[in-house]
Amino acid sequence: MALNPQYEEIGKGFVQQYYAIFDDPNQRPNLVNLYSANDSFMTFEGQQLQGAVKIMEKITSLSFQKISRVLTAVDSQPTFDGGVLINVLGRLQCDDDPPHAFSQIFILKPLGGTFFCAHDIFRLNIHDSA
Repeated sequence: MALNPQYEEIGKGFVQQYYAIFDDPNQRPNLVNLYSANDSFMTFEGQQLQGAVKIMEKITSLSFQKISRVLTAVDSQPTFDGGVLINVLGRLQCDDDPPHAFSQIFILKPLGGTFFCAHDIFRLNIHDSA
């Protein structure tokens, strides 16, 4: 398979869709449709999960209700299998917590005429300087 020449548009479109769904507590359960039942992996703050069911268990266990997010950068690269690597930098604030910087990496893999999220790595950018 060749490099996808629309990788920038695909990356930005996916990120907009993902965070629109994630940031709305009523829509959050629909994220299951972006992951594969078996072939998706997530690392959330160091915890590794495989498959849509385990990923959704983690996402739905998050206790915050309100989230506001500002994206600083969305960088995308094509992968040699027709997929897209996406790196997101930004700031988020959950409920009344102070805002924190975060980074998130996605790898989208082609599936028919669409994509699924094969890899998702999320980390708050909090440094322990003590």
